[in-house]
Amino acid sequence: MYTPSHFAESRSNVLHELIRQHPLGVLITHGRAGLDANHLPFELNTAQGENGTLHCHVARNNPVWQDIATGSDVLVVFRAGDAYISPQWYPSKQEFHKQVPTWNYQVAHVHGKATIRDDERYVRGLVARLTRAHEASLPVPWKMTDSPPEYIDAMLQAIVGIEIEITRIEGKSKLSQNKDKRDVLGASHALLEKGEQLIGQAMQTVADSKPE
Repeated sequence: MYTPSHFAESRSNVLHELIRQHPLGVLITHGRAGLDANHLPFELNTAQGENGTLHCHVARNNPVWQDIATGSDVLVVFRAGDAYISPQWYPSKQEFHKQVPTWNYQVAHVHGKATIRDDERYVRGLVARLTRAHEASLPVPWKMTDSPPEYIDAMLQAIVGIEIEITRIEGKSKLSQNKDKRDVLGASHALLEKGEQLIGQAMQTVADSKPE
């Protein structure tokens, strides 16, 4: 990933939080059938392994788990948000007319080595943890025990786990850090007025960190 220094995000805690808040990642593989991409919800365990570990599962009918071998290099892309930035939002454009459109975004690229986990205990534990995490905010959380055991057993037989040992994480937070404070503020306010809260607020934070 091309990352100019002013857009680089290397803080592990920030990247881990991005993954936790936006767990639907794109698993990119290069197996026997060539390049492939799958959109999957991931669990991040920062205490497992030197750099942490990602866990996910795929449908047994999905060929990806047979297309790659244990030990294969993979890439997982997580995106926090994105927004188009109009030059009209920059006060400096109104004075000098020397601005162009751009697109701001926040992403984490996780590099790692995959291990295929085709065992019932692994997928049962993973599904239980993912369910607890994503049902927790609901008024009446769904639990695996809400369904008949034989039904859950059949569903678990239909999926295969993939464990990814993280070897490296790259982060990019493109939020107009290379612009003057007034231009960052102008674009931030425009985004917030449009309802683009995530990038708008992130740009507000960038503006607040800049000197007057």
